[in-house]
Amino acid sequence: MDSLLSIILALAALSAAPPTQTFIGTITDSMCGNAGHAGMRMGPTDAECTIACIDAHGAVYVLYDGKAVYTLSDQQRPAQFAGRRVKVVGTLDAKTKTIQVKSISQK
Repeated sequence: MDSLLSIILALAALSAAPPTQTFIGTITDSMCGNAGHAGMRMGPTDAECTIACIDAHGAVYVLYDGKAVYTLSDQQRPAQFAGRRVKVVGTLDAKTKTIQVKSISQK
């Protein structure tokens, strides 16, 4: 009986977990977000501006999909994709608009 209850509870926990999704967008920073880098120009390219905003101003890496800006849980991997269009696979916390990143690859 205890093992049946354990199995039922485990299945309930799994079904309550948010689904893994794929997000397509550009890796940018929380200071520029969807506004673009033209006004900021902390470097000659969007990638350099993104990295400068992260390093100099305490911004964080985000994904901009053309409509919404999502914070990324992983703040290490996005550095190599700064300013680039990518595919991010993960789960979305809709309340905080944060993607729990499982993988990032160039699109």
